[in-house]
Amino acid sequence: MTRQQNLQRLLRPRHIAFIGGEDAAFAAAQCVDTFDGPVWGVNPRRNSLGGAPCFSTVADLPEAPDAVFLATPRAATTGIIAQLSASGAGGVACFTAGYGELGGSGQLSEQALVAAAGEMALVGPNCYGLINYTNGATLWPFGAGTQRCDKGFALVMQSGMIPANCTMNDRSAPISYVISAGNQAVLAIEDYMDALVDDPAVSAIGLYVEGIKDLRKFSMAAVKALNAEKPVVVLKAGRSNIAAQLTVSHTGSLAGTDEAFQALFDQLGIIRVDAPVALLETLKFLSISGPPKGNKIAAFTCSGGDAVIVADYCDKVGLDLATPSQQAKNKLRALLPDIATVANPQDYTTPLWGNTEVMPEVFGALMADGYDAAVVIQDFPPDHIHQDKTHYRNDATSFIKACQKHGIPGAVCSDLPENIDRESRQMIVGQGITPLQGIDAGIEALWRSCTYGAKADLLRKELDPSGFVPLPCPDHGVSLTTLNEWQGKQLISRAGIEVPEGKLCDADGVITAAASMRYPLVLKALTEQLVHKSDAGAVKTGINNNLELAEALVQITESVGAANPDLEITQFLLEPMVEDALAELLVGIKSDPQFGQIMVIASGGVLVELLRDSKTLLLPTNARRVGDAVRQLKSYPLLAGFRGRPGCNMPQLIDAIMMIADFADKHCETLVEMDVNPLMVTPKKVIAVDVMIRQGV
Repeated sequence: MTRQQNLQRLLRPRHIAFIGGEDAAFAAAQCVDTFDGPVWGVNPRRNSLGGAPCFSTVADLPEAPDAVFLATPRAATTGIIAQLSASGAGGVACFTAGYGELGGSGQLSEQALVAAAGEMALVGPNCYGLINYTNGATLWPFGAGTQRCDKGFALVMQSGMIPANCTMNDRSAPISYVISAGNQAVLAIEDYMDALVDDPAVSAIGLYVEGIKDLRKFSMAAVKALNAEKPVVVLKAGRSNIAAQLTVSHTGSLAGTDEAFQALFDQLGIIRVDAPVALLETLKFLSISGPPKGNKIAAFTCSGGDAVIVADYCDKVGLDLATPSQQAKNKLRALLPDIATVANPQDYTTPLWGNTEVMPEVFGALMADGYDAAVVIQDFPPDHIHQDKTHYRNDATSFIKACQKHGIPGAVCSDLPENIDRESRQMIVGQGITPLQGIDAGIEALWRSCTYGAKADLLRKELDPSGFVPLPCPDHGVSLTTLNEWQGKQLISRAGIEVPEGKLCDADGVITAAASMRYPLVLKALTEQLVHKSDAGAVKTGINNNLELAEALVQITESVGAANPDLEITQFLLEPMVEDALAELLVGIKSDPQFGQIMVIASGGVLVELLRDSKTLLLPTNARRVGDAVRQLKSYPLLAGFRGRPGCNMPQLIDAIMMIADFADKHCETLVEMDVNPLMVTPKKVIAVDVMIRQGV
């Protein structure tokens, strides 16, 4: 069998063997209680293991097991793995540690382990194992619970404790699988994703990721999940901005590793969260209620304070609390008490609390306006405060009926995470609505689900099933050369990118060159040794006559000399000044060994790194993604037309940025990094005023 076929056996086994001592015995005992198929132990010193019949060796087992939990000393592990592979076993969850995570000899031991596994599906080593909550297969050395789940989300994590903690949640989260990936010596995150997408018991996939081994396989699995309408939610660790060692561009400082991962997730329709609670709540909503088709939300509360808090949270994340239509207002005024205000969020006030006749009509009156999703804020008291929860559950039930009638996904969300008891949660879940716990995590889960649902169909049409394929990039170990600005502009202008009509001259020819040009002008010292010319005083703008030009020449020469006494400037670039710019942008390219070419679009000029107003895209890209990136910049209002000023020609701007992307594509084997900064955007044109290009030679 192939490894992928063996992975299917491991995930949905018919029989399971546990090999080892106390850790294996604990895991076996759990499995005996939950799993319907045969459970066997292997230990030469025991007659039973965790309540399962025990055999002395692998060869003594009744047949080759589909799944194995292995917790033996490292010295014995490789030999046992080889025996299992030879016997035709399906796969192994290897709890044993002391391999690649140690480096050195540990890496050599891991290589031997991989060779011994052959085509078996090997989880780990150095992992907690896996749990299948749909059939009770529990290859897990800690308490995993006995809950069963017909359909729910799968958790695949490069961690042991995080998935273990998730199994202990008190959130009525429907979990179908838990996989602790460990060292990923054989199987990686992307392999599990690919297999789980095909499982009808899996509604969504949650990941904890520290890194990705095979970017293309990962993206193929993500596209497969998107097409199967199974959302992927990721908690990605490590937001540090680690630029490439040889990076000198502004782009390199803006496009770190984390930005590249974010760009990848955006491109693949993967939802990113920042904490385990947000991961569980988002997956819960997507699995129970399903993704909304947009971000137009109807919100309900029984408190003015809650209404304000919901409004603030929705405004913060960008959920649209659309104002009720006149028809909805008229109906709500007829239903609500005089003290209520018709609005969205709707505070229906306490006189109607628990009213099962009127409240379905109140909820339905607003939902009839065509909202994409709905949420009601409702906290349920613990028994020691109030045992009778009838009124609380009545409002939840009325809300659920309205959601069902109007066919939109909904959530009952508590202010505090602990304020929905298990019985109430199960009542809500049983009717296809999600109990969200905590207004912060709850609104975030709703927002992320709406964002996914709004763009999923578009991404399905755009993405190739083969996934994202990074453009090749040069080896950073080769010799590098930096082009001066004149050389760079000549190169990009041949690609159709507009640059100023400048003149190259020496110091004696500056005044002569200006005679055939219109003031105001810009004078720049020209040398590849000054990557950021403004920092060295090598640029003078707003030159209005010959006298100012002569003074600028002296000032540049003195400033550069003071900054770098060993640098002699022999050439200058004289250009007409762009006077009617609406905004300055930076468009840069950085070559990355893992992600290929990375494009950064940012608010540009000399403050680019201070403002850090940027969006990162992976190449190849398309015009829609470029347009979305530009519109997400804080400087976009300047481009759209601010305070009565004209706006830019947006299609022209997108075309110019796409030309830069195409240029990078055509030079991908030599281009190391590139800054077009500033890219001046005027009402009528887009001009690359400065460019820095570094190439591998």
